[in-house]
Amino acid sequence: MSAARLASFSGLTGLLLCTCAAMAQTQGPIVAFNGSLGAKAALLMIDGEARTVPVGETVRGVRLLSLVDGQAQIEAGGRRYTLQMGASPGRIGEATAASGSGRRIVLSSGQGGHFTTGGSINGQSTQFLVDTGATAISISQLEAERLGLKFTTGRRIMTQTANGTVPAHVLTLASVRIGDVDVRNVEAIVVPGQMSHVLLGNSFLTRFQMKRDNDVLTLDLRY
Repeated sequence: MSAARLASFSGLTGLLLCTCAAMAQTQGPIVAFNGSLGAKAALLMIDGEARTVPVGETVRGVRLLSLVDGQAQIEAGGRRYTLQMGASPGRIGEATAASGSGRRIVLSSGQGGHFTTGGSINGQSTQFLVDTGATAISISQLEAERLGLKFTTGRRIMTQTANGTVPAHVLTLASVRIGDVDVRNVEAIVVPGQMSHVLLGNSFLTRFQMKRDNDVLTLDLRY
């Protein structure tokens, strides 16, 4: 190889190495929010390593800003992100985390062995509890009003609850989102009374392949 061609090849190699190095530097860590210690610290999985991060402190470039309603607000690389508890790990800075294109939800059981998680309905935040015995997503009337759902225009039915047979309304939710998984056009039932969580019933769960391994529930989106 001539000296000129060798110099050109070396320059190209150097350029590729610099480009790869720059990409590696701009690529953020993979982070998951797995739990919390009250409102004081979060249990984060950062690049496969479990770390307890107190509010206001920074670990491996990830700063925990706040903990509210099953969500952790963090800062990395000068940008802020909101993580849903139990959602699948995602690389900070990737567009998929905000686009709703994820296909897996991973939940850890909490007190009493129940699977709960933060999420949103039609863009409004709420708290879910997985209930495989519920035919559809079940929302209390008070929560439906808070979420701004126009449930009174929905089909009126009678449904059986712990308090007996009560009138309810059936409606279709435009979006049910947990972490980076966004499911569209999901049937729900709004019932009178008050519940601590929105029941995540089979109108949502049947969209997924469900797998339970001890205290971990994995939902893989099928369609």
